[in-house]
This record gives sequence, C-alpha cells and structure tokens, in this order.
Amino acid sequence: MTKRWKHRPEGSTWGDWGDDDQLGRLNLITPEKVKQGIAEVKEGLSFCLSLALDYPGGNVLNPRRLPPVLSPTGDENGWRFNFLTKNVDPRFIDVACDDRVMLTLQYSTQWDTLAHVGAMFDADGDGVPEALYYNGFRAGEDICGPGPSADIDGCGHTSYARKLGVENMAVKAIQGRGVMVDLEKHYGRGHVFVDYEMFMRALEADKVVVEKGDMLLLHTAFTVEVMGMNKKPADRIHAMCCVLDGRDEKLLQWISDSGIAALIADNYGVEAVPARPGKGDKHPSLPLHHHCLFKLGLNLGEIWWLHDLAMWLRKAGRSRFLLTAPPLRLPGAVGSPATPVATV
Repeated sequence: MTKRWKHRPEGSTWGDWGDDDQLGRLNLITPEKVKQGIAEVKEGLSFCLSLALDYPGGNVLNPRRLPPVLSPTGDENGWRFNFLTKNVDPRFIDVACDDRVMLTLQYSTQWDTLAHVGAMFDADGDGVPEALYYNGFRAGEDICGPGPSADIDGCGHTSYARKLGVENMAVKAIQGRGVMVDLEKHYGRGHVFVDYEMFMRALEADKVVVEKGDMLLLHTAFTVEVMGMNKKPADRIHAMCCVLDGRDEKLLQWISDSGIAALIADNYGVEAVPARPGKGDKHPSLPLHHHCLFKLGLNLGEIWWLHDLAMWLRKAGRSRFLLTAPPLRLPGAVGSPATPVATV
C-alpha cells in the first residue's frame, strides 16, 4: 500500500499511532485511564449528560439540522403502531408498536467524528492542496459523497465515511476519566470569548488538574438557556454563554500539550461560531475544529447537558468523575447523538 501522505500538517499527530490509525487521541484512553475514571466513583451517583434529542427545537441554531421525526414501520398488514395482531391471526392477542426515525445526527447532544471537518492541504508535496481529513484520509476516496458512489452496500446511501466513521469511536467503547472546567462559575452567561489566560485562571481558581488521556468537559450553561426556550430558540442562541477563542494560538497549543483525549462542551461548537476574523488569505473558518479534528485527531462533543453534574461537582469541591460516552455504532456516519453518563 502506498502511504497516503509525505508531509503532515505542522503540529499534527498524523502517523503517531500508525499510518492507518482512525482513533486519534482516543488512543490515549488506556486501561489505566479507565481505572483512574473508576477510582473517581465515590458516591455511586450517575448523571445523564444528554439533552432530549428533540432539543434545541426548530432549526434556528443550524438551518440544515432538523428535529427528529418518528413514524411507524409497516407492511401489507398495516402500520405497526397500536397494531392488533389478531388481524394476522385471530388467535393472537398482542398489540404491537414498531417505529423508525428520520434523524439529523448532530441536531442535539452529539459527537463529532474525525471525518466531520477536514482541510485543503498539500500532503504529497506536489504543490497542489488536496481535500483531506485526519491522518491523510481523502475526500471522495475514503469519505464518499454526495452521490451514488457512497452506496457501498446497496442500501441507498448518498454519503458514507469508509474511514474515520463513528463506528470506530463506538468500538473503542469510550470510557475513562472526565474532568470538568466550570467556565460559567467564573465568567457568567454572557457571550465571552475565553482565551488561554482566562482558561488558565479558571483552572487555577478551582485547582483543576488535567492529565494526559483525560476527557475535558466545559460547563457554560448554554444548554440551560436552551432548555428555557422550550423548543422555540431565540436569535440570541447564536451569542450567549462562554466559547473558546479558536483563534488564540496559545490556547490551541495548550490543547496540544495537555494530551486530552476528547474535548467536550455544553455549547454549540466548543469554540465561537463564527470565529473571530482570521489572518492571511487562507485560513480555516473554524480554527479549533481544524486544530482538533484535522490535525490532532481529537474528537469534539457538543450541546451536552452538563449543568446538573457541574452543580454537584461545584458543591462537592470536585472536578473529576467517570465518564462513559459511546456514540451510535452506525457505520459510515460522520457524527452521532450521544447519551453520556457521568458517575461520581
């Protein structure tokens, strides 16, 4: 097999876990990290970290993403919802329901896969940038679509990640030590761009220690505000609560140096969306996504429900817990709902 790339982006982890690696920094969640997470369970209390999947409601937050729509399955005997099985055989007494869903995978509480955001980059040194994703996997060849080329199994797919799909995260069985940084506690619910210095102040004030292989969670109370909108989001949803300043190079370097295995927030994009204006003629629109997903192989979690956990940790004077957060094992998908659980 010919190696996919000759040159990797500066500061990236491409190849660090092998030429064909599809896990990125999830490789840092070792058996020892799982045991460290388990060691944080003192009270036996569990917290659901997911919104209901029909939140935030509508499509104000992202016009392309729509709420889930449920419908029954059916056949020549009728729709399988409140279905009287005596219609099939008069001896039967069962009443049956069976349903399906039209689901936008990144509508609510979600994981971003490493196929979610790539970049134009000259990896083979010929002077021509190619459309690539983490570890040099290629658009159109490894991440296919839109179109019939993505239909690899005859099911009618029009998009399909042959590499870097969410099934890789599911098989990893994401579980380990989570660490909370309570940005809302220090900076309130205004639309604050948190840079490196502000982030460090929050860590130091709460004596938060982040170690290699930890999964880092950021509490901003964004989803608290969302829940208060009762599925009718107001325009202010685009400019509320803390966001990381993705243009801050010192903050991006800290993310690299920290060795975190995942970066998760209760806000829309972890970073500001849109970001501050970039420098130069060519730059990513979402610099933190570029840095994490494309360069580091660092998965992002977004729109999580962190408030109940954050309030408990705040009262207990703790920041660490066991986090269990697998996505759907849906081959070919580039994002997935999540129903994470924190245990303290």
